[in-house]
Amino acid sequence: MPWSTAFDDPVRVDNKRELLTLQQAADYIMRLPKDTQHEAHWQTAVETLIKAAETGGGWVMFARIAMLRALNAGGRRG
Repeated sequence: MPWSTAFDDPVRVDNKRELLTLQQAADYIMRLPKDTQHEAHWQTAVETLIKAAETGGGWVMFARIAMLRALNAGGRRG
């Protein structure tokens, strides 16, 4: 599947921003500080985004869930 594959539902980052595709989610993570990127929840999000881009199917849903979990880890937003 291409990185332009859309999530079934957008990943809301805040009141103004949504991530619509695998690529937008990957770009969001790449803009985070390096130490934040290495936190376990963000690493899980990266791994599932890659798997979704490689295979599609249910992995796109798993990638969305991983992004939501990472954004909400510790009660804070990315």
